[in-house]
Amino acid sequence: MVECRWLGFLVAFMCLVRVLDASIGDSDPLYKACLEACTKTGCIGKKCFQQCQFSSDVASPNGPWYMQEPLYLQWKQWGCQGDCQYYCMMERESEREVQGKAPVKYHGKWPFKRVFGIQEPVSVAFSALNLSMQFHGWVSFFILLYYKLPLRPQTRKPYYEYTGLWHIYGLLAMNSWFWSAVFHSRDVDITEKLDYSSAVALLGYILILAILRTFNVKEEAARVMVAAPLIAFVTTHILYLNLYKLDYGLNMKVCVGMGIAQLLLWAGWAGLSRHPSRWKLWVVVVGGGLAMLLEIYDFPPYNGFVDAHALWHAATIPLTYLWWSFIKDDAEFRTSVLVKKAK
Repeated sequence: MVECRWLGFLVAFMCLVRVLDASIGDSDPLYKACLEACTKTGCIGKKCFQQCQFSSDVASPNGPWYMQEPLYLQWKQWGCQGDCQYYCMMERESEREVQGKAPVKYHGKWPFKRVFGIQEPVSVAFSALNLSMQFHGWVSFFILLYYKLPLRPQTRKPYYEYTGLWHIYGLLAMNSWFWSAVFHSRDVDITEKLDYSSAVALLGYILILAILRTFNVKEEAARVMVAAPLIAFVTTHILYLNLYKLDYGLNMKVCVGMGIAQLLLWAGWAGLSRHPSRWKLWVVVVGGGLAMLLEIYDFPPYNGFVDAHALWHAATIPLTYLWWSFIKDDAEFRTSVLVKKAK
């Protein structure tokens, strides 16, 4: 699920790999029979769940809020519905393994093994590492601007014209990776919507930033004219997903459209400009495209932990470092040009 938070086209692809409502596994009659029996009796064979005494007759994931299990039980995977789904899935996969059959997806996800109640521990770990890389890049960018590069004598502000824009990017990227980690740790309606919304917000902002940087838009009025319609569009889309319908197909089209647009902008600018660090931008673009092959070539988790999506999360870590390196190089380059002009 995401899905890159360091460059827009990767964010777009994260929107493509979100959870769908039905998969082969949860359509399996044996799995459905196990799930139905578990939710009624609270047991799978000799294994019984005490929490099902609370919710076996009244709780429903689609029922009113006061009929559902407490959030802390849902979050720690201690809820009746969550435990029944998990252990029925594990039991069914054990049977399939004995029969020599490959793993299948259940409710849009591969059969991952829990660790301390976390659904996808490896993806959570790599999301946390991406979050830390975004934080490191943002902090190093801040230190570079305010403590290493010269400041404007009158205002004591950086010369770099895109300082504030990149600060906002850093905050949105960290927010997006945070909710990615939360979502992979526990897939519930609210975490799914927060993950989607964060990814779409970041993608929309990167598109705005790509337009402003590649066309070298410096005037505040011009920036507002560019940003306002895109902000309105992204805000409307997020509200639609959260308040009306979580439409996966529509969200895919929106993400892909914005992702392709900003990708073309960055790639075109890298090809036409004489930026001294444009090679880093090319590495990020090409490397990100190669990393996406991991998502295209989807495969079941190795030993129940590491799947293609987790490896894709791992691949974005070094690319995030290089992306922030390019941003810092851009700040140094523009500052040197403006300082020379000031003299």
